[in-house]
Amino acid sequence: QVQLVESGGGLVQAGGSLRLSCAASGRTFSTYAMGWFRQAPGKEREFVATISWGGGSTSYANSVKGRFTISRDNAKNTVWLQMNSLKPEDTAVYYCAAARGSIATMPAAYDYWGQGTQVTVSS
Repeated sequence: QVQLVESGGGLVQAGGSLRLSCAASGRTFSTYAMGWFRQAPGKEREFVATISWGGGSTSYANSVKGRFTISRDNAKNTVWLQMNSLKPEDTAVYYCAAARGSIATMPAAYDYWGQGTQVTVSS
């Protein structure tokens, strides 16, 4: 069982930065691939970024590649999403998720989800 709690969301102007954190409980955090997803009003949840259990592999959505960076520290049971050069279209609720297997871009591959943190980017 893994419990996930996101933090770090907020209101930022376009071009600004935010760093989201996801704190995980449970002794097996280091065995899970982790992902960030987002969901804007009226839209489906979409993949943002994922990182392997050891941190050696990452993958990003094309829409955030070069602007967002996912990282993790297994000793701290934490995964981060550094978001730079934010755009109004990045506005959404951001969720972190844990997957028992390898990195994945589909929500169905993830076993545990946090409650989300709101990110709003003003133009």
